[in-house]
Amino acid sequence: MLALSDEQQMVVSSLEQLAEQEFADKAFTWEGEPPMENVELLAEQGFLGINIAEEYGGGGMSEFEAMLTIEAVGRVCPDTAEYLYNQQMVAPRAIEMFGSEAVKERYLPGVTAGETSVAVAISEPEAGSDVGSMSTTVEERDGELVLNGEKIWVSHVEQADAAVVWAKFPEGLGSLVLDLDDDGVEIAQHYTNMADHVQTQFYMEDIVVPEENVLTRGKEGFKDQLKALNWERLGSATLSNAIAGCAIDHALEYAQQREQFGQPIGDFQGIEWKLADMVKQLEGSRALTYRAAVNAHEQGRIPDRLDASIAKLTSGEMVEDVVSEALQIHGANGYQREHPLEYLYRVARGRRLAAGTDEIQKNTIASVLKSDGLPSLT
Repeated sequence: MLALSDEQQMVVSSLEQLAEQEFADKAFTWEGEPPMENVELLAEQGFLGINIAEEYGGGGMSEFEAMLTIEAVGRVCPDTAEYLYNQQMVAPRAIEMFGSEAVKERYLPGVTAGETSVAVAISEPEAGSDVGSMSTTVEERDGELVLNGEKIWVSHVEQADAAVVWAKFPEGLGSLVLDLDDDGVEIAQHYTNMADHVQTQFYMEDIVVPEENVLTRGKEGFKDQLKALNWERLGSATLSNAIAGCAIDHALEYAQQREQFGQPIGDFQGIEWKLADMVKQLEGSRALTYRAAVNAHEQGRIPDRLDASIAKLTSGEMVEDVVSEALQIHGANGYQREHPLEYLYRVARGRRLAAGTDEIQKNTIASVLKSDGLPSLT
């Protein structure tokens, strides 16, 4: 159990109650669409953008509280939790951390009001994990910044007004905010992934980018952006933990209700051991995730990259295993289309890819280990 402050306990209990009362009935019915009814309700009650400054309509709290909102909601409706993750821990987080005042005022109030969203565009057809190989460029022409390139696997483009785009500036990698309705943006194709979520490929041709829309550029600026990814990775780990918790809740309820051989299947030792192992894996992942967040929060810094990578790797592997075992407990019932476990199984697989693949996390862990050795207790 986490030692939460009174305010944090209030946030968690309020969101758990809201999710049970308002989100449960429609959970698992969104069919790939963002749950905008839920988003609007969260915004009305002040729980959307809880880690964004109050002057932009947010709650003025920290990323730690944002992570609590993701898990509290995700135990009931993972789709709503994913929206919270994307709009609290990813692109809007980068805008608040690195954006000009003009950019913050233009985009963040709409996010916290639930009226719009901001996507993030990093991957390219020939540059996925290897961001250094990306071909999207920002050139300086006659005193203007001109953007050209393409992006792929960009989520929520259909709902977003803007995207945080990673690109190569003359001095190296950087990032900027792009209005998606710009005439130079051409949608090439919408893809539907395993979870029925739409991801988009689009081109950018000769788009003039206002200087104020640049978030990071230059060696040190982009280093800061890469470090800030550690919050995104902890957000991803929290989403994985929430999905696993949701699966365990369903499996436990089913095991107590389903009877075979004259007793609930949950009374068979084989099922009891499955449930015990699932909880063990989840609690281990939660401990790693929140330890990394608490350490960063208490020390007033971004999360340690070793802590973040271990949490992200552990949670991604854990959620796939836990959801698989939860489906196994349901038997053929859980294997049917439109069953919550069938959907969770497809969603869980994506957590080992998004926000940095398992292999990238292992590379990071090994790099830190070779450089610094095992972390000490202090």
